[in-house]
Order: sequence, then structure tokens, then C-alpha cells
Amino acid sequence: MDNNSSKNLLLYYHPLASFCHKVLIAMYENGTEFEPRFVDLSEEESRSELFAYWPVGKIPLLRDRMQNQIIPETSVIIEYICEYYPGTANLLPSVPQKAIEVRLWDRFFDLYISDSVQKIVLDRIRLEGQKDPFGVERAYERLSVAYGMLEKQLDAKNYIVSDTFTMADCAAVPALFYADTLLSFQKDYPKLTNYFERLLEKSSIKRTLDEAEPFFYMYPFFDQIPKRFLKEKK
Repeated sequence: MDNNSSKNLLLYYHPLASFCHKVLIAMYENGTEFEPRFVDLSEEESRSELFAYWPVGKIPLLRDRMQNQIIPETSVIIEYICEYYPGTANLLPSVPQKAIEVRLWDRFFDLYISDSVQKIVLDRIRLEGQKDPFGVERAYERLSVAYGMLEKQLDAKNYIVSDTFTMADCAAVPALFYADTLLSFQKDYPKLTNYFERLLEKSSIKRTLDEAEPFFYMYPFFDQIPKRFLKEKK
């Protein structure tokens, strides 16, 4: 396959969206060249091309124009990149058991942290009478349980599965970044906090958060984003 992926790959995304962050981190970490296509789901003209290729309308979405392939869903996109556009990162181990562990913790971050965050955030912008206080309470409970499980998993590991940065760690960053603005883990979970701080040192992650920063004001809990992630406005 032609490795000049900048001509092949087009990524539909929004720089504020946590699931888009996951894929961006993976592609930057891997050195994958691609064409970014900004999507504003609130504007019909902006979203029309996305819906034409994927009527569900979820982002991120990857188009491989050379292979005429449409690849949805974050984990599938990253595995597709690993298989067909291998680069400088080993995001999915070749050893089957290790690959299973990576997939497990990748799904853990998506399903138990990112989904819980989305539940809480979406409830914040619902109209009165449409809110779901019980669902929000359960989401906070899931975050607390998830933090405890991660604290245990991180025993003697630099990253979530081993000492190698993988797809699961790509999922960890956006999940933990937004979760910490809702229910901070930094006081009671030292291993998780140290892990998060190590992740923030990676250039792929710094780049992703830097690109997201101009859009942070749109986040319903903007006032709870730590100042260190915000650039001073002149």
C-alpha cells in the first residue's frame, strides 16, 4: 500500500471531542500523515459530507480514499492505521494476549470513563424537566469505581498495560482529562495521577491538547479546566 497517507487518509473530526482526541493522539504518535476535515455537527453544510459517508453521523470518521474504505469508531480506526499504515509506534502488540489486554483497557476508558463523562456533560446542557439526576449520580459512581480499578492496574507499570505506550493509553488521555474536571482523581489516587502526568509529557498528547485549547470555552464545565491547560489571552 502507498505509504504517502497524506494523500490517502481524511479524518472527519472536531478538536474539542474526546473521542477525536483519542484518534489524533494515535495518529500523531504513529507519525501518520492525514488530511483533517473539521466538522461542526450544529451546521448542516459542515456535517453533510460526514452524513453522506456515515449516516450515523458520529465522529471521528476515517476515509481511506486510495482503498475506498470508510472506517468508523475510534478503536477500529486505530487498528486500521496499525495494520495498513504502520509507523513509529507499536500501539497494538503483536502478542495475542497482550493485544487482548490493550483492547480490554481501551474499552474500559471508553465505556466506563468517557461514557460517564458524556452522561454528566450532556445532562448539564439539557433543559429543565429533561434532566436525569439518577443517571448523573450513577455516572459519578462509575467514575469513582473506575478510578479505584485503574489505581490497582497501574501497580509497577509506566502505562496501563505495560511499559509501552499503546492504543489503551491513547484512550486514557481524553477520558481522564475531562473526567478530572468533574470528579478529580488527583488527591486520592496517586498512581493514577502520576500516570496522567506522564502521559501529558508526550509530544503527541501536548499537540492534541494544544489544538483543542481554542475550543475549550465551548465545554460546559470550562470553568473547571485547570489554568495550566489554558493559554493566556492578550
